[in-house]
Amino acid sequence: MSHLILVRHGQSIWNLENRFTGWVDVELSSNGEKEAIKAGNLIKTLDIKIERVFTSYLKRAINTLEFIMKINNFKNLPVVKAWELNERHYGALTGLNKDEMQKKLSKEKVHELRRSWDCPPEKLDKNSPYHPNNINIYKEIQRDKIPDTESLKDTYERVIPYYENNIKNLKQNVLISAHGNSIRALCKYLFNLDNKNISNLEIPTGNPLVITINNQKVVNAEYLDKDRAKDLIVF
Repeated sequence: MSHLILVRHGQSIWNLENRFTGWVDVELSSNGEKEAIKAGNLIKTLDIKIERVFTSYLKRAINTLEFIMKINNFKNLPVVKAWELNERHYGALTGLNKDEMQKKLSKEKVHELRRSWDCPPEKLDKNSPYHPNNINIYKEIQRDKIPDTESLKDTYERVIPYYENNIKNLKQNVLISAHGNSIRALCKYLFNLDNKNISNLEIPTGNPLVITINNQKVVNAEYLDKDRAKDLIVF
């Protein structure tokens, strides 16, 4: 039996400003740092030895992981960073305010773009400063792998192969610090959620989700911060 702990990064400055963030590399807000610290302290209460840690290329997830590792004294654990664990790319919505886009496009359309399984926003112009081609942390990634936009389905199709090839068979306790949609993709896979149910799944910031796995099957899942837990749909 092993454990998989999934942590969505603490609140970022663009979460605070209610903006679509995606692959843009923004900092944690002060509240996000507090959420990361609380996540670290919650994990510290567990009787679980973390043996491997993974995160994305984005500093909001990396910094959340750093807080957790410092609190838990994970000095000798190498951090594996994978762009495949990045947040979903929000295309032309990147950087825009969600409330303003609801007024412009309608609440229903924005909900569809945010929550549907296979409906991506329009592509982001490659000349935009928010396009990954123009962000330094992605300079080593093959250009044909960098998206201009993504649906949740597209996100799933990069997250899950990475998980299957690099994490699934480790037989170790693993901690992943990632993002709302990369974690939603993992939850769809792990809990076998259909396309309708996955649209209802919300992942709270900075609240560790502890998943117990036995013989490649999920046998239990629970959030550590009960006051901020979301409906897991399956448990």
